[in-house]
Order: sequence, then structure tokens, then C-alpha cells
Amino acid sequence: MKLDNWIGGRAVPPAAGEYLDNIDPKTGRAVGQVASSGADDVDLAVRAARGAPVLPLDERCALLEALADAAEKRLPELAELEALDTGKLLSATESGDVPRAIANLRFFAQLARTISSDCHPTEDALNYTLRQPLGVVATITPWNFPIVLFTWKVAPAIAMGNAVIAKPSELTPSSANLLARLFSEVGAPAGLLNVVNGTGPEAGEPLATHPYVKAISFTGGTQTGRLITGLASPLLKKVSLELGGKNPSVVFADCDFERAVEGVARAAFFNTGQVCLCGSRVLVEASIHDAFVDALVAQAARWIPEENLGSLISAEHRRKVEGYVKLAREEGGRVACGGERAGPEGGAFFAPTVITGLPIESRAAQEEIFGPVVSVHPFEDEEQALESANAVEYGLASSIWTNDLTRAHRVAARIESGMVWINTWNKRDLRVPFGGMKQSGVGREGGRYSLEFFSQDRNICVQL
Repeated sequence: MKLDNWIGGRAVPPAAGEYLDNIDPKTGRAVGQVASSGADDVDLAVRAARGAPVLPLDERCALLEALADAAEKRLPELAELEALDTGKLLSATESGDVPRAIANLRFFAQLARTISSDCHPTEDALNYTLRQPLGVVATITPWNFPIVLFTWKVAPAIAMGNAVIAKPSELTPSSANLLARLFSEVGAPAGLLNVVNGTGPEAGEPLATHPYVKAISFTGGTQTGRLITGLASPLLKKVSLELGGKNPSVVFADCDFERAVEGVARAAFFNTGQVCLCGSRVLVEASIHDAFVDALVAQAARWIPEENLGSLISAEHRRKVEGYVKLAREEGGRVACGGERAGPEGGAFFAPTVITGLPIESRAAQEEIFGPVVSVHPFEDEEQALESANAVEYGLASSIWTNDLTRAHRVAARIESGMVWINTWNKRDLRVPFGGMKQSGVGREGGRYSLEFFSQDRNICVQL
């Protein structure tokens, strides 16, 4: 399987003729090749995007709904491609990732039809607001939820009248390629959606610095987000950044114990811990700490690599995760379970890992690991819980587990994260703001926030 770029409604080989291997992380074997693009390819995509027409709102939304219908018909194929690229189990992509992507397309198509503009009449004048597209915009998406985040960004960008250049991760290119082809098949004009494959330095940086790219929506690591900001800011581009996290799960002694253990385990190990929202730091009230650790270890045993848990994205990433487990031991941590490779030979599987005894200020408890590794830390009271929860540079998400709703609201207001779940984790509503504080990002996506990012408001004043 050889994937070229998709530019101007057709497959286009990379200008330099170079390709990267596409590896199945469950086996470690190459399953195809993907275009390795550079500045020339980006420029070609920008020219195609600039030539795309600005369609009426109803036509844009109808195209997104047609794409959703086409994707639904090809769901098994999309799910297989997504599982092959990411190392996820096919059952996870069939029941989760692909249906969520289809829901994104339909949601933004419906929402865009409801947008309205402000009107401010005075005695002798009328001010009204026009919300208009930016022009050519770029989306850069990561490898952990490729099809979900591709549609999460592309759908509102198209709905608001922009032409899009999408750069998926070079590790997970397949679903973006198929969706772009399907978009053309349902009647999208050439250049409205373009896909440029390649690495961040070779393809992502030219996107960030191209003078005709007016906005960049990026999801990925904090270090890369800083780089994109540095490249785009001098050109005064709009930038939306959803970055890393080191998210706390705060468990009070009065919680529903079994529900909390199950929820915290899911937050720790779902998608093999490769979730920016994952609860990788578990803060537990001291009186139930030991019992909670035992119960969490028992839960971890239910997450079995290859049976109900996929692999990590690559052997290289697994070495990074292993390095953090080694570091945790050096910093005084005790591995209560896991901490080792698992699954078949050649695959990038890793056992769910619970670590206790780590100082809250240790590197393993402060830095994003992005794997099925969680550290557990006791606290004595609410103030210490908040101090520990906020004692990292990140602020993306958190969860609070308690039956005292007054305390839950109080802690939620003081915890430094863009999203807080109470007695649940990752319960999503596509209308609400999604994004982080501190080093976890800039801006918000979701609902009207995405529509506003991918558009600009202009005021028109009429003298009466």
C-alpha cells in the first residue's frame, strides 16, 4: 500500500520522490509506504486550496453529511486501516474511533447551520457582524486518534468556508487519505480538502510558515506546540494548540470505591495510556491509599495486551516508556505491577503499570509518559490534594472522585485544568470547550469555539 499526497482532488506523488515506511506496531512489520513531503508539496497544496471555491453554507454542510454517509458505508475498511496504523484492536476502531469521526462530521454540519451574527441598532445607525472564512487553513493531527482528530478539525474548518490542508502524523496516514478520496467522490470541489503527508520538520514547518496559510490547528506534544508558535507568531497567524498533559485523578475517601477504581483504571490504561486526557497521576486520600492501590493493581490485570489492549505506537515509543519506568525505580518508586514488555514478539506492547512511593516532584511524576503507566500518591487533606494536583506545568484535564458534591465543586473550581470530570472520566459533549491551561495549550476547540477559530468576525456599520 503506497500512499501519495491528495492535492487538488487527485493523488500526487511527493516532489522529491521519497517515501517513509508505514509500520504496523502490533507486528513491527512494514505494511506500506507513505509520501515524505517537503516545502514544494506544501506550496502545491496551498495553490490548490487557494483555487477552491467558497461554497454556500448549505452546500458545505451537505458535503460534510455526504462524507459521513460515505464513511459509514466504508466503516469496516476505515476501522481496519486505523487499527493497522495505530496498533489498536480492530474492535476499538470499529466501535469507537470511526463512529466518533462520523459523529464529528455530522455534528459540525448541523451546528454550522445554526450560527447567527450579532446586530446592534442605535438611534441613527445599525451595526451588524459578518462571520467569514479565513481562506486557507492547516490542521496538524497526532497519531493516537488519527481519524477522530482529523474530522474534529477538518469538519468545522470546511463548514466555515475555508479550504484545508491537513497533515496527519506520518505514523498514521491511512484514514486521512481515504477520507480525502471519499470527499472528492461525494462531489467536493478540487482543492477544498488536501492531505500532505510527511514529518513535522519537513512538511509541518512549511505549513506553519507559508504566507497564505492563515490559521493552524495543532494537537500534539508541548515541545512541538512551542515550535509551531515560534514559527507562526511572527506571521500573525491564528493558532490553536491542544498539547500534552499530566492529569490528576483525585480520589477522596468518601468516594464510591468500586466505581472510582474502575474509572481511574480506565483513565490510566484506555488506548494503552496514549491519551492526552489520561489520568496518569492518581492522588488518593491516605486513609484508603493502600486498599486503593491493591484494587487498582487488580483492575490493571484485566487490561490484557493483545486481548483487550492494543500496542503502543512504535518500538521507539515503547523504549521511551520503558525509560520512564526505569527512571521511576531510580527515583524511589516501587512497581506494583507491570513495568515490562508484553504481547507477541515484534509488537510494541507494554503491560499496564502501577507505581507507588514516588515523590510528587520526581520526573516520572511530573513529565508526560504517554503510556499505560500510572503513579499513585497519598494526600492527607483537600489542600494537599490541590497542591499536588496543581504541582505540574500541565493543565489539560482532571477527574475528582467524591460523594461530597459541595467539595467536588469547590475542588473543581480551584484545580488548574481546562476540563474537570466529577465521578467520571472523558465523558464528552461535542458542544463544550476543549483545551488546556498552562503548558497544555492555547485556545479552545469544540462546538462554537471551533467555528469561531476557523472564521473571522467583521463589523458593518450603516448610517440610518
